Amino acid sequence: MSFRTYSTSRFFSSLTFTAIAAFDLCNPMLSYAEDVAYHISDKQHLSGDVKWDYLIVDAANRHLFITHSNRVDVFDLDKKQIVGEIPHTAGVHGVALAAGLDRGFTSNGKDNSVTIFALSSLKIIGSVRTEKKPDGIVYDIASKRVFVANGESASLTPIDAVTNKALSAIPLGGKPEFVAVDGNGRLFVNLEDKNQLLVVDTAGLTVTHRYDLSGSCNEPAGLSIDLLKQRLFVGCHNQKMLVLDANSGAILDTLPIGKGSDATAYDAVTKLAFSSNSDGTLNVIGEKDVTHYQNRQTVTTMPGAKTMAIDPDSHQIYLLAAETAVATAVGRLQEPELHTQLKPDTLTLITVSP
Repeated sequence: MSFRTYSTSRFFSSLTFTAIAAFDLCNPMLSYAEDVAYHISDKQHLSGDVKWDYLIVDAANRHLFITHSNRVDVFDLDKKQIVGEIPHTAGVHGVALAAGLDRGFTSNGKDNSVTIFALSSLKIIGSVRTEKKPDGIVYDIASKRVFVANGESASLTPIDAVTNKALSAIPLGGKPEFVAVDGNGRLFVNLEDKNQLLVVDTAGLTVTHRYDLSGSCNEPAGLSIDLLKQRLFVGCHNQKMLVLDANSGAILDTLPIGKGSDATAYDAVTKLAFSSNSDGTLNVIGEKDVTHYQNRQTVTTMPGAKTMAIDPDSHQIYLLAAETAVATAVGRLQEPELHTQLKPDTLTLITVSP
């Protein structure tokens, strides 16, 4: 997952917002998927390098963890300001949260390590070695293990979250991108270069299923799960989202999404799925019937805003982007690509609200 720049053949024009629906977030009887509409409610400047990757919300402590070059910024969701950092996380990509153990784990892509810290105090507890280029990372509550996707080694590194010890790596046979767990001992991981989705037994540490997505999906990236209905949402670089049955691997539906999808997310309360895309769009996906879905809304964000996190309490969505400098055309004259440089010190936290 690249940090500084991104490529796109063109920028999409701005899309109009749908009207904001009036609703009560405290009303459990409301049909969210039908009534919710989203809009940008805030944009906030963050200082420092225009390098970032994954974000994740620690709802209990009201923190948003923002991976930011060689550190993790800790953003207070209520105060709306940076209140701390996890330093010395070279080339950090993601953060996993083990709330019951009061621990967080960062995947440090440049030095092949995971940094462990306390969620309550933000103090560093220790570190663990991984294989090459750790990227996606997730905590599995069923096994009390953290799993780190190593992009260059084509493997997963399991870490005992209680003892902070790494276990033997699990070979995957391809480049892993993102990971998700079902809380019942299954881990799902996309293989970006093989167009596959794998299922891993988090207790036995073995690959149990390997599903071919190549008929519909090119370069699967983002991955999220609806735990109740056991549905997986896979964002693909050919501008498609796949909805899979997590138990069988069957593709239930295929939906058009924006260009450069790098993350998907699912909100269990609103029953909506999302794809954040580097073309500056956020797709809002809802159920159409028992096995079919539809794009209910496309929110215009900012070019480059391709990763996101959802606050499960407020249902707000957080994305990162930076302002673009003048684009230069490279490649063949007939089909040039625009390689866009980002303006220094323009990192922006975008809040999208229902």
